[in-house]
Amino acid sequence: MKGFNPSFGPETAVTYDNSPRGDEADTVRFLAGFGKNALEFAIGTGRIALPLKEAGVDVDGIELSPHMVARLREKLGNDAIDVVIGDMSRATTGRAYDLVYLVYNTITNLLTQDDQVRCFENAARHLAPGGVFVIECGLPSWAARQRHQFIDVESLEIDRVGFDVNRYDPATQILDENHVEISADGIRFGPIRQRLAYPAEFDLMARIAGLRLRDRWGGWNGEEFTAASTRHVSVYEAAA
Repeated sequence: MKGFNPSFGPETAVTYDNSPRGDEADTVRFLAGFGKNALEFAIGTGRIALPLKEAGVDVDGIELSPHMVARLREKLGNDAIDVVIGDMSRATTGRAYDLVYLVYNTITNLLTQDDQVRCFENAARHLAPGGVFVIECGLPSWAARQRHQFIDVESLEIDRVGFDVNRYDPATQILDENHVEISADGIRFGPIRQRLAYPAEFDLMARIAGLRLRDRWGGWNGEEFTAASTRHVSVYEAAA
């Protein structure tokens, strides 16, 4: 995508919390069961980290975008969370944790297989003995779309329409996506670029990093992972 910047800028940071997914409480409840301290890769505006901290888990973060961290710093309770500005596949806090986690498809923001492998390796470096790495990611369906490009209507109102413009390259597994909103206030674009992967590929990345799959679920409430699942929540532990 021409002109795309992988670090979320100031406009994205300001509007990021305007559209919650609705399963944040389920996410926090699931993650809180893995220990007393945690590291969030791509902590963003603290949508998960702050309520997880309130649930009694000490949370640190790594985040590429200083604009997202600035938004986090505006929120109540932010001073209890340490954040390192940097690439989650390389940056380190110098500490070990019971839990390292990465949610909301964010691992796909790393645009090469090598960087995604490095992310698993970085997670493994931050795990305390007995710790786990949890990732949540949607299951790719774009490869089956005709000509690998398509438009989906996301919202439709009298004075506002939102649609999703996509183009997928099966050779690189890169999805270029732009969320477009047209309203009386004007036109707003929300571009994103992702490298998509299926769970089996993530499992191989884990093996390279010295991890193995412990559990896989179809959601944050322990839903069974089946052929009908639209996402997976995967829990990895040290292989030894």
